[in-house]
Amino acid sequence: MSQLKKIIFKVLFCFLLFSCQSNDTNNQSVSDLESLQRKTSFVDLYENNLDLSVYKKGKIVISYWATWCAPCIKEMPGIKRAEEILEEYGYTFLLVSDETVSKISEFKNEWNFDFNFLKSSKSFETLGVYAMPISYIFDENGQIIETIVGAIEWDSEEMINKLKML
Repeated sequence: MSQLKKIIFKVLFCFLLFSCQSNDTNNQSVSDLESLQRKTSFVDLYENNLDLSVYKKGKIVISYWATWCAPCIKEMPGIKRAEEILEEYGYTFLLVSDETVSKISEFKNEWNFDFNFLKSSKSFETLGVYAMPISYIFDENGQIIETIVGAIEWDSEEMINKLKML
């Protein structure tokens, strides 16, 4: 009986081992940016769909924020200055909210901020965003190279130098 148990165990082990392997030979790895694009879609303030791959030629900073988030608003002037300084280094800053386009537009007009504001079609919770502001920096290959949780001084000398070196 013990021999039979060993045989059954080996058969089950082999079955589990081979059933966990993918037979999809066309499965290509996707970048973090492409993975994000598959999870949600983005629209600009004119409700035009935006494909994030148009920014793949340089580094992308995606900052998740909300109109009611005081730390998010506090860091925006620094983000704007950093965006201007880092333009020649190939950086694009995208500010993403899951609020309505009209709410984001009202915020933009009220605060007079000139950013690439985008709306995510999915809620932040669906995307795994549970704190704001949170920013992800993607390299030219669409891979996340830095995650920043909380408000920071984007235009500080230390931060600008760090971003130049990424």
